[in-house]
Amino acid sequence: MFNQGAEEAVAFYLSVFPNSSLKYEERWPDGKHLASTFELNGVEFLAISGGPECAFTMASSYTINCDTQEEIDHYWDKLGEGGETHACGWLTDRYGVVWQVQPAWFGEKMKTGTTAQAQAMFGAMMEMVKIDMAALLQAYDAAR
Repeated sequence: MFNQGAEEAVAFYLSVFPNSSLKYEERWPDGKHLASTFELNGVEFLAISGGPECAFTMASSYTINCDTQEEIDHYWDKLGEGGETHACGWLTDRYGVVWQVQPAWFGEKMKTGTTAQAQAMFGAMMEMVKIDMAALLQAYDAAR
């Protein structure tokens, strides 16, 4: 539920994510936006026009798993525009939605690498704002 700008946010997300579509839109009798069902990269979302009591927090966020640095840069630049960036690949977009933009392989490497590799990669991530895939892999490989 958006405290404001739900319809605008949906249009924005549809422009940022490839393979996205608007599924359904509901309006109040006066024509104002009530809700939109939409899909981003195969994941379905519902955006509802709430009110001032509806605010997003970092307690609820969405992860974007990226295969390339170009993908990270794309989502980081687009979603971060007019928003706020945080450490470790996290950002809050201009609509208040929190995202983590990360390599698709990050979690797997954390689980399957040695303790030293996982610690080195995690430590490198803790020093970053936007994720740098090459620097993460370099830290991981150097800890062998």
